[in-house]
Amino acid sequence: MKKSPLPLQNICGNEKKIIGKEALVKLLRWHFGFSDFRGKQLEAIQAVLSGRDCFCLMPTGGGKSMCYQIPALAKPGIVLVVSPLIALMENQVMALKEKGIAAEFLSSTQTSHVKNKIHEDLDSGKPSTRLLYVTPELIATPGFTSKLTRIHARGSLKLIAIDEAHCISTWGHDFRPSYRKLSSMRSCLPDVPILALTATAVPKVQKDVIDSLCLQDPLVLKSSFNRPNIYYEVRYKDLLDDAYADLSFVLKSSGDVCAIIYCLERTTCDVLSAHLSKNGISCAAYHAGLNNKLRSSVLDDWMSSKIQVVVATVAFGMGIDRKDVRIVCHFNVPKSMEAFYQESGRAGRDQLPCRSLLYYGVDDRKKMEFILRSAASKQSESSSSQDRLSKKSISDFNQMVEYCEGSGCRRKKILESFGEQMSASLCKKSCDACKHPNLVAKYLEELLTVCTSHQRNGSSRIFISSSTDMTHGEQFSEFWNHDDEGGTSEEDISDSDDGTEIVRSLAGSKLSRKSGVKDKIEFLQHAEENYYRNKNSDKQVNKLDKNAISETMRESSRQRFLNALKEAQQRLGTLRYTGVSICTLH
Repeated sequence: MKKSPLPLQNICGNEKKIIGKEALVKLLRWHFGFSDFRGKQLEAIQAVLSGRDCFCLMPTGGGKSMCYQIPALAKPGIVLVVSPLIALMENQVMALKEKGIAAEFLSSTQTSHVKNKIHEDLDSGKPSTRLLYVTPELIATPGFTSKLTRIHARGSLKLIAIDEAHCISTWGHDFRPSYRKLSSMRSCLPDVPILALTATAVPKVQKDVIDSLCLQDPLVLKSSFNRPNIYYEVRYKDLLDDAYADLSFVLKSSGDVCAIIYCLERTTCDVLSAHLSKNGISCAAYHAGLNNKLRSSVLDDWMSSKIQVVVATVAFGMGIDRKDVRIVCHFNVPKSMEAFYQESGRAGRDQLPCRSLLYYGVDDRKKMEFILRSAASKQSESSSSQDRLSKKSISDFNQMVEYCEGSGCRRKKILESFGEQMSASLCKKSCDACKHPNLVAKYLEELLTVCTSHQRNGSSRIFISSSTDMTHGEQFSEFWNHDDEGGTSEEDISDSDDGTEIVRSLAGSKLSRKSGVKDKIEFLQHAEENYYRNKNSDKQVNKLDKNAISETMRESSRQRFLNALKEAQQRLGTLRYTGVSICTLH
């Protein structure tokens, strides 16, 4: 049963009068069921209600949405919420309507009838809408800017809340060019308070957000980045016989818990989801290559607990209001600590114990380094600012590599990356490096041995990927203004010049897409033989090198090769897949 809204006149009284904590807590309890505010919520709410700009930095799960939803209930008028993600807007508006709160969103996904009805309400003298969610692209249009000006002239626009405000900064991990245009709102609506909210912003990004939005004497609120209820752990793919099987075991041993698994590529989402389903885990893939109907169905099933696990690309989960996620797994190393923090922070938003699990592979690292270097080389003749951003991307990724390959408390590394100092004792053994320091040290030594052996013996993995993220010739995106999905790699990857020749031979081959799996596997094996024939012309030297490899290492490498062939067979035989992958190992 929906709750009717509390009578505003009983809460607000005179608009110019500062609304006290007691009245605001009453609203919080009535509409959202919380007994009191957390962290910096109350300070942010009282600041914007008094007409002051505010920059609020809260960790993922800290309750940022309360900072603009409560003001929308405390005073008559409209709170405009800028959001970068359609799924975020739809989810929050649906949740608010279920609580009896008049909220709407405008997007290109709506029918003309629905949009016209919302516009009619906005153009009325006293609109019933209390929260209006829009995209930054819509705000940039002259027509909507004029509408906002008219609403403001009637005294109906009370607050502008900019969610995921780090998107405005070119120094942020998730820059959106359309966010830059939001600065024009200050000149059009000079006396409307602006609330900027983000969970991931290093000091440089914080300053850039405040300057870009032209915030006037803002109240700056910063909460600790520490999420004490999350247990941080890294597992090393190069030391596992089968990372898929290992993840299946983790999920099964955890019971029927809610989980998100992040992958950098859509094909990985599909293959991993198929593997987990085959092993009896209730899951589904979610990425931009799926049509809108299927994505909505997967999201609804996950939100309603019909499925246990979502295997998704990195955009999934931003703003999704599910508080009981117990495991967030990164199956590939993220591009930056900011991205990792935001994504892992989607676990345990109910403040109960949860787990962040990252599967780190040396080949994943090489692949991402190649992509970042390629992007940097393409900008070699560009402006100095673009060159700085390219170097920053590489530096950000190196920080993630250090998180995985370095020794010491993982929680400490996370907090220090955001400029927050802490002692390792604060961790209280809530990361694998602090709970099992000797075991982690052993793994790191083994990882170093594997990497050294691969380098000495010329071992490499070659990834070939064509337009795997294309569906019917069209690229899809979770975000409004992303031309390409973050983390998707369409470049050919090679660790050596000889590998490049194999890439070219495969990419330029006439291997039919309709040919059988057996033929394709044979083709890949033939390519591998050519690679070693060219690579190992000096048999005597190679014989000495082979003798340096232990039988254990040889068997482990052989097993990984067989797993890679099995994965290739799944991709080529059961999926609509236009690229191929080959893993070549000694």
